[in-house]
Amino acid sequence: MTALLALALTVLLSVTALLALARIYRGPTLLDRVVAADLLLATMLGAVGAEAGVNGHASTLPVLVVLSLLGFIGSVSLVRFAVREEV
Repeated sequence: MTALLALALTVLLSVTALLALARIYRGPTLLDRVVAADLLLATMLGAVGAEAGVNGHASTLPVLVVLSLLGFIGSVSLVRFAVREEV
């Protein structure tokens, strides 16, 4: 049962990552690409969190915190740059 759940989770996260990469590649605007990059980061955070849950260890929690902070700072920086460029 756990192996089946892990397989389903892997497939769903992989499909989500591929769709996010497609949106990053094809996104017509910078803001579309930023949203897709946030989705890709959230997918990676989900994958790392699922790996920690399946294996039963908490050693990847600092990695999750650092990735989420980098994603937030990157998104805010890009949106701020985009707003400044529009004006």
